[in-house]
Parts: sequence; structure tokens; C-alpha cells
Amino acid sequence: MSESETFLLSPKQFFEGLVDKGFERRKIEVRPAVRSYLVDLLQFYLDAKNLFEDESINESGVRRPKTLAEIYMVANQSDSATKVEMLKKMADRCLYVSGFFSDSLQRKIVDVDYYCDMGGAAYRDLASCMREEMMAEVYKTFSVRFVEFVDVLNVVSHSTAFASNQNLLRLYEKYIRTGSQLARDQLIEQGVLTVPLEGLGGNTFKT
Repeated sequence: MSESETFLLSPKQFFEGLVDKGFERRKIEVRPAVRSYLVDLLQFYLDAKNLFEDESINESGVRRPKTLAEIYMVANQSDSATKVEMLKKMADRCLYVSGFFSDSLQRKIVDVDYYCDMGGAAYRDLASCMREEMMAEVYKTFSVRFVEFVDVLNVVSHSTAFASNQNLLRLYEKYIRTGSQLARDQLIEQGVLTVPLEGLGGNTFKT
């Protein structure tokens, strides 16, 4: 390739590289279908408008549910197709927001552990709705390993310079609340965490 030629990555190729970097750094192994799902999620939210509903009223003239609890309740009371659509949108949004905006969530009443709980529950219910075994397994994986994938998205976020410098206290609070292994490693790197969590009188987590 000459100096005048430029190799351009497609958004998919760009995010594949970042996701692989995240998996490698976190020492996480997943099935190809799980990797592809995460890449597709990042491509979808490349358009920030997809994080929000365009209107507060749907086409039937009914107010759209706003809070995660409302969305989850309405989804589970809806017909099968609507339930799947709402649960998927909610779960994906919880995962993306937890991974990319965890710092800002720590300053809100509804914080990152709430998003993790709700997102994990939505993926769990979504898995039970799937007739296709592969997709059921993908959603189940995201449900039971939700915090791990939040950590992967944290790596992607830092790699793309979307994240601000993390406050050590917020980072420590995140570790206490969610058991995030990435937060633990970063605290050790900063010299803040030097003993197992048991030694501090807290609970231990596995992600």
C-alpha cells in the first residue's frame, strides 16, 4: 500500500476490534454469536438518537412508559411480539448506558447497579421468550454475565475517549455495589485496593 492510500474501517470492523480488545483485556471468552450481538449493539447506538424515544405518545395515543420499572411491567403484560421488542430495547439500553455512562449514573438516584439489575432481568425474560435455541442462549449469557459485559463496554468507552477521568471514590463505590472486576483491577492499579474485599468486611462477588 502506498503512502497516498488510506485504509478505512467500516463501523462494524471498528467495533469488532474494540470488542475483541475488551474481551482480551478482561480475559473473557464468549461464543461468536455473543460477540456479534455486542458489535451490533455498538453499531446501533452509534446514532445517539436510538437511546431515546422520539415521542412520549405512541401511535395508539397511549403514553409510553418512561422508567425502567414501567417498561418492564408493561412489557410483561403485552402480547408476545411487543414483549420481545420492549424487553430487547430495555435490556440493550441498560447494557449500553451501564457501560458508557456509569460515572454519571453514580451521581443520580437511579445508579448503575439498578441498571445492571433491570438489564439482567430483561435479558433473562427475553431468553425465556425465544424459540430459537441460539438466541435464547445469547440472551441468557447476557443475563447471567451482565456485569462482565458492562466491563467490556467500559474498555470500549475508554478506548474511544468517551469516558471522563474516573473519580476513585465513585470507582470504589462501583466495585462495592456491583463487584465489577474491571473496577477492582483499576483500584489495584491506583494502589487503593490492596486486600481482598473480605478483609474490609464486605461481600464477595463473582462475575
